[in-house]
Amino acid sequence: MPTRRVAILIAALVAMPAAAQKVAGPNATVVPPAPVALEIEGLFQAKFSNVGDDLFIGGQPTERALRELRAQGVTTVVNLRSPQEMTRDVKFDEAALVKSLGMKYVYLPMRGTPDLPYAPQAVKDFADAMKAADGKVLLHCTIAWRASHLWAAYLIQERGVPVETALKHARAINLMDDHRMDDGGHPLEAFLGRTVPGLGRPTGSELPNGS
Repeated sequence: MPTRRVAILIAALVAMPAAAQKVAGPNATVVPPAPVALEIEGLFQAKFSNVGDDLFIGGQPTERALRELRAQGVTTVVNLRSPQEMTRDVKFDEAALVKSLGMKYVYLPMRGTPDLPYAPQAVKDFADAMKAADGKVLLHCTIAWRASHLWAAYLIQERGVPVETALKHARAINLMDDHRMDDGGHPLEAFLGRTVPGLGRPTGSELPNGS
């Protein structure tokens, strides 16, 4: 192919929009790409990332964050925080705000306790929320710790992503391998119901239950 034609072809390809990377919705089959960290000031506690074109994962959102995400096309909010945390720490009614903005509120409270366990059912419930989404999705907890573990479990269990890749993606959010529940267990392994090779083990005293 003549040099000029090659140059024209390359220029055309560069000018074309990138292929959509939709990871939510009933027909989403693309392999979820690595998370990209985003600005948190005034929006989220500790962490905030996006995955592909239609998923956000973060810590506790502010009212401003929820309003801005709605304007960006978020239609489903998945909250993993316990009722006690929401009452104690959040100064506004998240469920009411989400619903007033016309978004679907999916509440999957978990804390690693007998009454709010990390369990395989949570992975299925989150998978159902992802499939049912008719727009972008926000998954959040307090500092994106629980959310990163649920995301890794979802990648492994529901999307067939290799464990090593899933761990790498979750670490880019806020996995913290060595952080443990009060009983020394790990949420990711509890979500999957099995040991996860490659998951870091604590090297010092166990840390308290995560957020």
